[in-house]
Amino acid sequence: MNTYPYRWVILKIAADDRPLYRVFAMWSGGYLDGDSWRINSGVTRVEETDDAFLFHGLSGSVYECAKTAYGLTAYGSSVISQWLAGGVQVMPEDTDWVALFE
Repeated sequence: MNTYPYRWVILKIAADDRPLYRVFAMWSGGYLDGDSWRINSGVTRVEETDDAFLFHGLSGSVYECAKTAYGLTAYGSSVISQWLAGGVQVMPEDTDWVALFE
């Protein structure tokens, strides 16, 4: 099943032998529901289309992330602020995602 976030970033989480990369995805809520977020299980591979990146996760999920939607919402920034203080990094937008996971 594909997931289509409103905004997204890739988080780099330090690990003993090599870093773990995870999709941090955000959605804007409507009148009756608030903003939400989700973090994937860890990126295993990436496919690229003309308009999006398809990030495949350890759990089998696929996040289809629009190339033009990279970045944090105000809500997303508040959610990950403590993670960033703990050493988690937001990867630069110009990262070659496909090459990173080859």
